[in-house]
Amino acid sequence: MNFEDAVAWLYTTQLHGIRLGLDTVRRLIAALGIDTTGAKILHVAGTNGKGSVCAMLDAICRAAGKRTGLFTSPHLVTFRERICVDGVWISEEAVAQGLTELRALVGDWELEPTFFELTTVLALRHFQRSGCEVVVLETGMGGRLDATNVVTPAVSVITPISLDHQQWLGATIAEISAEKAGIFKPDVPAISSPQTDEAVTVLRQRAREIGALALDFVAHPWAGGAVNLAGSHQRWHAELAVRALALAALGIHEEAIDRGLREVQWPGRFQRVGERLVLDGAHNAAAAVRLVETWREEYGAESATLVLGVLVDKDLRTICAALLPIAARVIAVPVRSPRTVPPEDLRAVVRELSPEMPCEVAADFAAGLAAAQAHSERVMVSGSLFLVGEALALAGESLGRGASTEISAQ
Repeated sequence: MNFEDAVAWLYTTQLHGIRLGLDTVRRLIAALGIDTTGAKILHVAGTNGKGSVCAMLDAICRAAGKRTGLFTSPHLVTFRERICVDGVWISEEAVAQGLTELRALVGDWELEPTFFELTTVLALRHFQRSGCEVVVLETGMGGRLDATNVVTPAVSVITPISLDHQQWLGATIAEISAEKAGIFKPDVPAISSPQTDEAVTVLRQRAREIGALALDFVAHPWAGGAVNLAGSHQRWHAELAVRALALAALGIHEEAIDRGLREVQWPGRFQRVGERLVLDGAHNAAAAVRLVETWREEYGAESATLVLGVLVDKDLRTICAALLPIAARVIAVPVRSPRTVPPEDLRAVVRELSPEMPCEVAADFAAGLAAAQAHSERVMVSGSLFLVGEALALAGESLGRGASTEISAQ
């Protein structure tokens, strides 16, 4: 298969849906002879901030001269973004070769692997073949039964926990925290962002039960130099990343920490495109609240023309309630996904929450963005990382991780 055919095949595996569990990934790893102990692995779970923390860990390790693999999800424009070595996306050739081998391997399996299982194994094999010294591994969802949880890391990292993916992880913070804490391993240190009392209790209990070497919580934001990501919350993420690296005993010096944080990039999270366009994929209530805080830190009392698209499995009403205080108007758009909330339904929620708020519906994102840019305010695109990906593709904006931004369906 070539790259396009390989990715098209991979997307057919989404028909299997989400299937939590580790047996299939373990079988794949054994069949391919993948060694998950050849690199120091930094394993990151949580609800919000996982990507930012992973990007910081990656940037610092690369600044220290360590050959570093980075696995994140979802992608914004091209599948290749998910798997990077030393800041460079996996090549089309490597994707095609790896997926061709995987397809041949699993063709007669009674229980075919899911999209995320295959992607995880593709990443682990690529990192091994690339000779990575350090691997930064972001969980996809949850932790305990996430496909990435087949590794034994040098450190387990937990970012802020809030409500999301309740249909899979549980209806309460305690239940979700138990799933996130599933990445803890015996004799492996663990570090967490500040959490609610409910989450702290669950995380501490799990750490004791599993015999984690230690579990500590970040007590203050990073007090060092600049952090190249907008928002005061990113300094808390920076402190978490720095503490995690110390626990992993990677021997990272202060100069590399300062340089990595000064140069870190993470597209789609309060990303400014030109003077008037801001992109942020806030897709749950906590992320939406954080986005509003960052907007006010950056732009004070300015209002935004809000281009909003949300998926049906998200808490639409709560996301809207969080974002409306900074909106001068809302333009409701569909997300390019079968799971999109119809824009008319989104408009109905906006009108219910704020009857005086101007709100119009656009047929697609391009039309919505054009309508938004006809107004004088800055434009904020939010509600889904899929929507941010559409914006970046439309703008032809560089993601900072490779030489091109070829598009593949998400």
